[in-house]
Amino acid sequence: MSSGCPPQSPAVAKSEVAIEGECPLLAATFAYWDNILGPRVRHIWAPKGDQFMFLSDGDVTFLANHTLNGEILRSAECGAVDVKFFVLAEKGVIIVSLIFDGELKGDKNTCALSIILPQTELAFYLPLHTICVERLKHVIRRGRIWMQKGYNIISVLSLEIVPIMELLASMKTHSVPEDIDIKDTVLNDDDIGDSCHEDFLHKAISSHLQTCGCSIVVGSNPEKVNKIVRTLCLFLTPAERKCSRLCKADSSFKYDTGLFVQGLLKDSTGSFVLPFRQVLYSPYPTTHIDVDINTVKQMPPCHEHTYNQRRYMRSELSALWKTDCEEDIPPDTVIHTDETFTPDLNIFQDVMHKDTLVKSFIDEVFMLKPGLSLRSTYLAQFLLLLHRKALALLKYIEDETQKGKKPFRSLRNLKTDLDLTVEGDLHIVMAFAEKLRAGLHSFVFAKSMYTSMQERDVLMSF
Repeated sequence: MSSGCPPQSPAVAKSEVAIEGECPLLAATFAYWDNILGPRVRHIWAPKGDQFMFLSDGDVTFLANHTLNGEILRSAECGAVDVKFFVLAEKGVIIVSLIFDGELKGDKNTCALSIILPQTELAFYLPLHTICVERLKHVIRRGRIWMQKGYNIISVLSLEIVPIMELLASMKTHSVPEDIDIKDTVLNDDDIGDSCHEDFLHKAISSHLQTCGCSIVVGSNPEKVNKIVRTLCLFLTPAERKCSRLCKADSSFKYDTGLFVQGLLKDSTGSFVLPFRQVLYSPYPTTHIDVDINTVKQMPPCHEHTYNQRRYMRSELSALWKTDCEEDIPPDTVIHTDETFTPDLNIFQDVMHKDTLVKSFIDEVFMLKPGLSLRSTYLAQFLLLLHRKALALLKYIEDETQKGKKPFRSLRNLKTDLDLTVEGDLHIVMAFAEKLRAGLHSFVFAKSMYTSMQERDVLMSF
């Protein structure tokens, strides 16, 4: 496989990463275009242990050359990151490569951060592609600052490459199946009181839908955690279920940004500490569910979540830019900057908005006889109803704003006309619509949200 490859540079460093379980990732590479030698590999990350398909360093170099060839005349905006997806059938691999500009040794170079998987893992990887790319894009933003200042970019990239290897390994063994049997969920119980309190289940499902189907389920009993995880995943699409993960019985996984639903076990002291930064960088707000004490908390809605996320991201990159020494701010530290933005670490709030949609669904679904397909059919009808309400809401806003040409001013009329006067119902349908048309929350609520934030900042300054 390595015949015809250019000689491997003696400067190439390699990190072997110890991963628990079978990692489907063959290797990750950081390469750059050298104006004299052409494409050169700077660093290779590879899972440690026996691989069912082994790549030599020469093979990795050949694949890195394939991703960088033709990029020398790349024309892109400053700071842009291009995502390239290669399927090399003759090599039996797929390559996901992120191309960006950066400075190495004082010269501007075209760089590529790539992950390499066997072609047989294509169906497994595709649902997780967006998650991996978004996480790698942000570590590249931080890495470009490190490169500009002459620091070691490899240490920054390792902070995301290694967790992505761990994520893919965990998803290989503990991902939620595409088809969930309702018998393995709370919705199959004879009575709502069998496994959880009615109000708790109602709050959990309602908040789960209000936060676009993103939830964290924590607890001490893995069976109870996984039962709630599977129950919440009933309200997701098959593709979203492939981006959800069950908890591991003998040890806890780390929180992973981007998953829809994930089960996490508490430690021996009965606690689980969520990483603030990773939770804030999740694409959607998140619901926090504790099955031990039956509590449900949720993050602010999409428009406020996006606002906080972008402010924190700018604050983090600004703080990294102002460092005078590589050791001043470790690359994975939560940033606090008094002059621009101090994040509120208490990002989970009580579920404030009651709804009638989920309440009616739960009351009615347990009237149906368990053990038959009736409850599954009723669930499918409920999800179809929410989907149609979301489409109607989008069409209503399009007509009222002439497809975005005018600002939206008639939220009260929308609630009345679409029978969404209950705040919880509105938030659920808005969340469904947000996934159909990204940015809807910001379009409808952003102006009023900015005003309220400015008023709060003025009051706090007195």
